[in-house]
Amino acid sequence: MEKRVWSACEQSLNSSSSLSRETLASVRSLIVNPYTSDSTISSILETLTRSLQFNTDSLHRQHILKLLSDLASCRTHLSSSILGSVSSNSQPSADSLAAVASITECDQSLRTELNDESFLSLCFGSSPSTRTWLLRNAAERFGVPTHVLLTVFLGFTKDPYPYVRKVALDGLAELPKKCTVFNRSVVGGCYFRAVELLEDSEDCVRLAAVRVVGEWGQMLAETAQEEDRRDWSDVVFVQLCSMVRDMNVDVRVGAFDALGKTKMVSEDVLLQTLSKKVLSIIKEKKSSGRCNAQNCAGAFVHGLEDEFVKVRRSACHSLRMLVVLSSEFAGQALNLLMDILNDHSILVRLEAIETLCRIATFGCLKMQDIHMHMFLGTLFDKNYQIRSAARRIIKLVTLPKLEFFRLCINGLLENLERYPQDEPDVFSTLFYIGKNHGKFAGHIIKEVSQEIEPVGDGRLNFDSARVASFLVLSISAPLAADDNGQSIPPIVFSYAVTLLGRVSNALKDVLDRSTLLEYLSQCSRSSVPCRTEVERESLLHDVDNDVPRHMDMDSSSSVESPLLQRIKEASEFRLTMPYESSNATASLVEYQLEENDGILKSINLVLVKVNDVWPLVLSGFTNEVLKALRACKEELEMFAHASHKSAGALAFALEYVKAIKLLSKIMGCIIGKIWSCGSGYLEILLGKLDVKLREIRCRFIELSVETELCVLELVVVACILRLSAVELCCYQSTYQRLSATLARIEFLHKEESIEPSNFVLEIKKSLDDVGSALNNSPWISSRLTELVNHFSPKQLIILRTLRHVNAELIVHGNEPEDPLPFVPGLPLAIPLEFTLHNVSSSSRLWLSITLSGELTQYVFLDLNLLGGSDEVSKFTFNAPFYRTPKAGSFSLKVCIGLECSFEDAQLIKGRVGPKRPLVYLCQEKEVYLRKV
Repeated sequence: MEKRVWSACEQSLNSSSSLSRETLASVRSLIVNPYTSDSTISSILETLTRSLQFNTDSLHRQHILKLLSDLASCRTHLSSSILGSVSSNSQPSADSLAAVASITECDQSLRTELNDESFLSLCFGSSPSTRTWLLRNAAERFGVPTHVLLTVFLGFTKDPYPYVRKVALDGLAELPKKCTVFNRSVVGGCYFRAVELLEDSEDCVRLAAVRVVGEWGQMLAETAQEEDRRDWSDVVFVQLCSMVRDMNVDVRVGAFDALGKTKMVSEDVLLQTLSKKVLSIIKEKKSSGRCNAQNCAGAFVHGLEDEFVKVRRSACHSLRMLVVLSSEFAGQALNLLMDILNDHSILVRLEAIETLCRIATFGCLKMQDIHMHMFLGTLFDKNYQIRSAARRIIKLVTLPKLEFFRLCINGLLENLERYPQDEPDVFSTLFYIGKNHGKFAGHIIKEVSQEIEPVGDGRLNFDSARVASFLVLSISAPLAADDNGQSIPPIVFSYAVTLLGRVSNALKDVLDRSTLLEYLSQCSRSSVPCRTEVERESLLHDVDNDVPRHMDMDSSSSVESPLLQRIKEASEFRLTMPYESSNATASLVEYQLEENDGILKSINLVLVKVNDVWPLVLSGFTNEVLKALRACKEELEMFAHASHKSAGALAFALEYVKAIKLLSKIMGCIIGKIWSCGSGYLEILLGKLDVKLREIRCRFIELSVETELCVLELVVVACILRLSAVELCCYQSTYQRLSATLARIEFLHKEESIEPSNFVLEIKKSLDDVGSALNNSPWISSRLTELVNHFSPKQLIILRTLRHVNAELIVHGNEPEDPLPFVPGLPLAIPLEFTLHNVSSSSRLWLSITLSGELTQYVFLDLNLLGGSDEVSKFTFNAPFYRTPKAGSFSLKVCIGLECSFEDAQLIKGRVGPKRPLVYLCQEKEVYLRKV
């Protein structure tokens, strides 16, 4: 049959200049059928290639090219040879270009060569969408030379269509990475063209222009005469500063990102960005006429006061990059940064504290009275990384007076009281601050000496975290340059021996346990008052087993200089290590966890990789995205035997990766317009995505607000994609779910004072229009496809263990060889054993019993009667099944489902069973039955 169909089609292809619909349908059916033999596929390819080579009819060639594209899509292993046939046997045209685009989308590694003339003719003769595609792929897929790219990109920055201008500017921004040698006049031309487009009416064009100004402006300054380089750097810097007040939030973020990459700028220009009032030095400065330095007035003030979190965060990051250029600028930036330490966004606070840490690393942090209380407040922040960075600053800073030192000590003690898990880092900070301020440390120890000494009955109170902190502060004094340890009684070092394990753990970056023991031993051998053997034994009672019991604590000798010098050098080296700036999100993944769970950190690092693939999704690289997500899933599955406390987080991460994978496939079908995706396939994917998101919302308890918002935005995207699929008839229910989800998002934003994302804002603006145009499918498709472009997944960070709602189901006495007995027509009882995890007694559970995949009976499980609990509940239950068939044997599928409380009730008259959709908590179990 297959060969007869192909034989008839082959004659039509070779003889007819105008192919009938029947012929096209027959050939395409053979191509898309996965069971078509390889020999037939080879014959199809050969015939289509020959027909393309010898037939000159444009309509005929258009049909042939479409069939070849379909063949490459369905048989990807042939895509390379098909691309070669299309490229060699067809003149460059819009149709051939569309075929090349479709074929290369199937295999992203494919490249095709176009000569300069062909490429230029296609660019100037094609539709705007084709021009956009050509410009985006010119370098990677067509191998166009750099000089041609430069000319084309620069020319199309004047295209009447904004997305063409944007892609041209994006290409210009990437060119310096491919070639660093350009004529100065060319560099100037690209730079000044981008400056003109900073005033473009389209947001996407201005954002791309900001990138070009930053990249080419830096080259313009580097290629200038040595005496003019700083002036040109100032010009570029001020030009970027003029964009930090743009109406579009992404343009503002892009401007600050570009400012942070500046390598050279005058100090007076930098200082002007911290003040809205024009400084006298700017007024007096003789401008060269190339820029107006007043444009940069208060740039960082505006950025740090912006209403959007990502703008404030970008401004903080940019500030951190620039503080190394001027100590005066770093010092004056303190006032702004101290205010930002109270920001409601954890990411902004983290960027601000890391900026302060960078300033302290370079010795420019000068604490003042107005700063102390606000800065010390960060020691009590809920975020571990912020507290850790604050303690690092205390290690680095030099305090000018005793009162500041006392405030820092009190702050560290309160930090330890609120967060006992911070003890190692608090002890390390006390050690460093004592080493840097020996006299101050000695003064404090004298004040608290009564707390350190044993109580009236001779017992030591070293279990107190406060006393332990003072002992750690004491042992650092001999290392200070201004106090050689004479103000600390030697007996205090003997007390510190009892804390050897805790202290050595805190100071492991400076010295090991044996060196610390030797140090404490030597410091304690100086005029120690006479003590009894019993007291000495009590001091050594709690010391770790590796401490020598024969340590002579009463002998008199001074601290050995080589040991003291070695410890000083080690601590100074650690303290002055170069500051490594890091992305705030990576810092959160690495340090924000409240408990030291390595598996949880690894899971978060995988989630960072998952978010990194989204730009590839928008660019249409679906195959690469799926491979990357598959690798992330495999990496998570390596932790399948993780500790019980990480099992919930691992399960959540796996479900989230599956949801992103489904979303990527759907985006490939709708946005990428993959020809093989029919409405049936799309409906299946959307249905799977709905189920997966419903499972995530129902089966994980105690999600953070940020995590819930991330999941809810995925629900919104799923609704938008379903509405944009014109073939699917479910507009009203989808619109209702979209409205309900947006209402929940709005409630969380108000409750937690969180700024909504740009995507949510755009959806809210268009919600009424979507509702009023439910029957206008083409409008919905075009409008909502644009809205999806605003979406970008939020970075998920799991900060604590999650409670995973799941169940285990066992059917007793049931095997295929030994089925349960039944009597046809009479009810039967199925003996089941349940184990429920984290299921609340208020949850509505149903037992689903399915016969032959068609008839389903639901049995309600009342946990109040069965005696369940919130954590783990285990019980047996005889599940009734009423509709036994008149057959010799049959099987049932049994599963436990949880009713989704957030879905609208589906009230159906006369229906017995759940009123809302179910989320299944376990794998289906098959029950085998045989007639008695």
